[in-house]
Amino acid sequence: MKVILLILWAMMPLPATAQSTMSAAEFDAYTQGKTLFYGTRSAPYGAEVYLPNRRVRWSFLDGKCKEGEWYEDAGLICFVYEDNPEPQCWSFEEGNGGLIAQFENDPEAIALYEVEDRGEEMLCLGPEIGV
Repeated sequence: MKVILLILWAMMPLPATAQSTMSAAEFDAYTQGKTLFYGTRSAPYGAEVYLPNRRVRWSFLDGKCKEGEWYEDAGLICFVYEDNPEPQCWSFEEGNGGLIAQFENDPEAIALYEVEDRGEEMLCLGPEIGV
C-alpha cells in the first residue's frame, strides 16, 4: 500500500492557488463519510476516516489507528484524539487537487495535501495483546 501511495504522490500535480479557509460547515460537507489520504510533497503522511457527528479515525499508515473528534475554534478545525487531549488545530483550503491542510499549532510546518478519496478502507490492526 505504501508503494502505491508513493507512486500517487509522485504523480500528484502541484497545487493551484487555494481558495479561502474552509468553515466548519464546508469542511464537514467535504469530508463526511470519506477516507482521505494526506501527504507532503515528498512522502505519505497519513489517512483519516471522517465519521458522523464530527468523529474521526486517524492513522499514520502504520496500522495503528486513533479515535478522535474535531470541532471549530476561531475559524480553525481542531482535532483531539484518545491518546492526546491537546487540540491539534489546522486550517483547510480546497485547491484544485483537493484539500490543503496547514498545521496552525506550528505555522512553519509543511502543508499536507489530500491525495484523493480512493474509496479504500484504512488499515487498522486490532489491539496489541501480549503476555
